[in-house]
Amino acid sequence: MKRAIPVIALLCSLSAHAQQRSELAELLDAGDESFPRAVEPRAFSFPADHGPHPEFRNEWWYITGNLDSTTGRRFGYELTIFRFALAPRRPASSSAWRSNQVYIAHLAVTDPEEDRFLTDEKFSRGAAGLAGATAKPFAVWIDDWRIADRMADRSAASAGAEDGAGEAWSLTAASGDFSLTLELDALKPPVLNGQAGLSQKSDEPGNASYYYSLTRIATRGEIRIDDEVFDVAGFSWLDREWSSSALDKEQIGWDWFALQFDDGTELMYYSIRRSDGSEDRNSAGTRTAADGTASKLGSDAVQLTVLDTWDSPAGGTYPSRWRLAVPAEELVLEIEPVMANQELFTTVRYWEGAVDVTGTKGGERVSGRGYVELTGYAPPDSDE
Repeated sequence: MKRAIPVIALLCSLSAHAQQRSELAELLDAGDESFPRAVEPRAFSFPADHGPHPEFRNEWWYITGNLDSTTGRRFGYELTIFRFALAPRRPASSSAWRSNQVYIAHLAVTDPEEDRFLTDEKFSRGAAGLAGATAKPFAVWIDDWRIADRMADRSAASAGAEDGAGEAWSLTAASGDFSLTLELDALKPPVLNGQAGLSQKSDEPGNASYYYSLTRIATRGEIRIDDEVFDVAGFSWLDREWSSSALDKEQIGWDWFALQFDDGTELMYYSIRRSDGSEDRNSAGTRTAADGTASKLGSDAVQLTVLDTWDSPAGGTYPSRWRLAVPAEELVLEIEPVMANQELFTTVRYWEGAVDVTGTKGGERVSGRGYVELTGYAPPDSDE
């Protein structure tokens, strides 16, 4: 079925999960220049910016998390919903089926105790209620996969909601073998990544996104696997980006880290890889303090070293353990997946998984959990 819808495959290539540089370059070279680009910082407004930005070519709502059951069983999860505009304007038509928007979603659960990695994918046009996104009240969905505001009356939200703090959402997604029913409560306001939310991805002006994160979201609910239901709790992370561009011709993918520490701090870093294997100077990240204060990390502030690799049975070698250091903070971390095989075989192939973090800061021990995404490692002829 995936091969029968080539436009979907090309659109997925534009997302953070692009696997083949040739597909991505082809799509960008043929792009419609009438889409707006992220060229300068903008004023963010919450909760409005949790909603869609349909004038831009692509956008995603990206939630990952690490959860524990009441019996101590560990799980990781991902639900990502992508929106892609096929054209800058909606077709002129009275039909409810006509739309210039396409939505794609990826769902995954990591179950290391049973060495299982469960995944699914959905896609739909943004028409006739099949998929879509709204700002008031906030919701984004494909079929019955949905992230939405739990507050029926926004005026009843917490006092900090005008700056994005205290958001209360629900997340539901069901596949044949597994499902998620979760409540999400943001513990910190949104963190604006890059330059006040403008995240530059290459030297070319406009090759950037508007990018913010909710770095610590209290999470509780249920995970079902087959006929077994687990009551779970833990923390999640939301990444939000929208843009009309992606990698340039010499950039082939990236390694993205979202780490939550037991002391209440967080660290995000993405390392963009060039075709010669070097790290692009536009790699960047954000360090978030326990009180929500954020500071930018440039590529010159972070030292990332691969300590181990994993060979996918389908072809391709992924990094599988890392040392990440921030010398200015005397921070040295070791990051290790909870299980090696957390590779998604969706319309495009990529690795996205739960990790454990240990290390030291100023000589004192630190620990935590997180999520890592790895793109651009699958061989071009192995995406079936």
